[in-house]
Amino acid sequence: MADPSSYRPKPGEIPDSPGVYRFRDEHRRVIYVGKAKSLRQRLASYFQDLAGLHPRTRTMVTTAASVEWTVVSTEVEALQLEYSWIKEYDPRFNVKYRDDKSYPYLAVTMNEEFPRVQVMRGHKKKGVRYFGPYGHAWAIRDTVDLLLRVFPVRTCSAGVFKNAARTGRPCLLGYIGKCSAPCVDRVSAEEHRELAEEFCDFMAGRTGTYVRRLEQRMTEAAEEMEYERAARLRDDIGALRKAMEKSAVVLADATDADLVAVAEDELEAAVQIFHVRGGRVRGQRGWVTDKVEEITTGALVEHALQQLYGEETGDAVPREVLVPALPDPVEPVQQWLTGRRGSGVSLRVPQRGDKRALMETVERNAQQALVLHKTKRASDLTTRSRALEEVADALGLDSAPLRIECYDISHLQGDDVVASMVVFEDGLARKSEYRRFQIKSFAGQDDVRSMHEVITRRFRRYLADKERTGEWSEGTEPDGGQSVDGTTVGTAANAGAAGGSAVPSADTLTEDDGRPKRFAYPPQLVVVDGGAPQVAAARRALEELGIDDIAVCGLAKRLEEVWLPDDDDPVVLPRTSEGLYLLQRVRDEAHRFAIGYQRVKRAKRFRSGPLDDVPGLGEARKQALIKHFGSVRKLRAATLEQICDVPGVGRKTAEAITAALAGAAPAGPAVNTATGEIMDDMVGTDDMDGMDETEEPGKSGGPPGAPVTTGAPDDRRGLET
Repeated sequence: MADPSSYRPKPGEIPDSPGVYRFRDEHRRVIYVGKAKSLRQRLASYFQDLAGLHPRTRTMVTTAASVEWTVVSTEVEALQLEYSWIKEYDPRFNVKYRDDKSYPYLAVTMNEEFPRVQVMRGHKKKGVRYFGPYGHAWAIRDTVDLLLRVFPVRTCSAGVFKNAARTGRPCLLGYIGKCSAPCVDRVSAEEHRELAEEFCDFMAGRTGTYVRRLEQRMTEAAEEMEYERAARLRDDIGALRKAMEKSAVVLADATDADLVAVAEDELEAAVQIFHVRGGRVRGQRGWVTDKVEEITTGALVEHALQQLYGEETGDAVPREVLVPALPDPVEPVQQWLTGRRGSGVSLRVPQRGDKRALMETVERNAQQALVLHKTKRASDLTTRSRALEEVADALGLDSAPLRIECYDISHLQGDDVVASMVVFEDGLARKSEYRRFQIKSFAGQDDVRSMHEVITRRFRRYLADKERTGEWSEGTEPDGGQSVDGTTVGTAANAGAAGGSAVPSADTLTEDDGRPKRFAYPPQLVVVDGGAPQVAAARRALEELGIDDIAVCGLAKRLEEVWLPDDDDPVVLPRTSEGLYLLQRVRDEAHRFAIGYQRVKRAKRFRSGPLDDVPGLGEARKQALIKHFGSVRKLRAATLEQICDVPGVGRKTAEAITAALAGAAPAGPAVNTATGEIMDDMVGTDDMDGMDETEEPGKSGGPPGAPVTTGAPDDRRGLET
């Protein structure tokens, strides 16, 4: 635990200007990013008497070992830079909103020749129109099913679309009138795009005009005594109105607005957002966060707006954003939102009328989300803290292990031996820190030896990074400031016993892209999947590297016993223990990650062929060669000039291909098992490198009696460990 006075900046060193500051720990990892209208006043508030600080702020400043700052011109620039750094460094002490689910959107792929309507989750893609988010995917499908009667836009996948185009027969939706069937040229690409644009207009809230247009066409059809067409239009109008009823009008005048509400207690806060478009609620989402420091409702709102609109531009940012409390100051946030939209954005607190009533509804949803979150075991802060304390007590540690690393070995009967490393910080998985290893020093099945190799490689890299950075080289005086892209940067670092201040150079602390080095941060606890032999191997690897300040334990699957290096008997935690539950989650996550990597390695080995050994020959050119010649057998018989005729293959690559194929043993002849005929022109087993990724050897899906090849790879199936 560091003393904040050891790295406190000197009086007058911090400028009285707007800027962004970063706290770093002893391993130079960014643990907190903040912005300030006045850097001098804000940073001074962190270096007061520890007893007067919020408990989590006190934990942050005692965990930190240095602080640095960047001066900017305006508060808007500070807001933008703060958001960028939080996204880049993912600081553990910053307010980070966690989605309680991955919300589905209704997406229209306007970037394709024939736009498709589908459900999408995850990151947004360029050229795709999104509507939502929705609470459930079935809500999207119900809405789309009603609208396809009026807007018969394509909903099928690329594979189904290509198959229909090849056979000349549309899918079922094309037969029942819920798809315009552009795959069989019932409509042109331009006509289908017009349908997709009308669908988007309707979903965007421009509903009244289209319904009135259909009513007028229905009246005209009735006057012309075309009663069947009039009846069909009547049913279309009914379908549209039914879809509109699913999202009732909540605000008049076709208002476009987002309503943000916050429910909070001393430790956590929940945020709920209602997206209103065209006066109707088109989507809803929510986040939950730990309150890392004493923070106002306005500051929580500011962080929520950063999370909500940080990656959005244009109409995705509405004209009006209604919040329970305004950030202080409000002008930079409003200017930032205006810049994201490209036109004026109103940020205000509703006081009366329909908007105030709707805000109360959003606030009730936020309260319910906070109560629900408190009941979730894995995300409950109190439960996580108790679990870490129980682990520390059971293993005899001096403090709770805030960073836990777990290792597991996986193989298939001694083949494709791999290992995984997963990281949990503060009791939660940190997937960006996961790593995977291939066992290189030997072949065969030896879990103990594999564990020794993995631990040695991981911590040898840590020691190399530590030596390269020269952590806390005492006595070096920092410059008063240095220019980085036109902005002034100042630093204050832990000086140790010498009383000076020191900051290792940036090029030794980060990779070439400016990100922190891998393996640079040691854990407080190493967990291995296994019993006493694996634990002993891990401890021996650490001792050989001279590391004696990292605890090691193992969790055996059979009886869930916890093994320590020097104990003959295991530690048995109660079955209801939160500490045991945490160790099990860590172990199971390492096992899952290792199994996934092992399966990838095995599948790649089964699909491997002689072309895989050609340097510089990627998947695209391999597929082009197979497509051009038809099989590896014919490619092997081709001349150098014929190989050079393949687009993208030069003479040097062609020579490498010829040499690789000449050194590889040719496959046995293909034999038709029904007739016994030798099929010289069939693709041999060495053609599997040209096989599609979804295919498996021996599962071509052909009819009975189809030719098969001899010498197929041995598809051994056994237990994965």
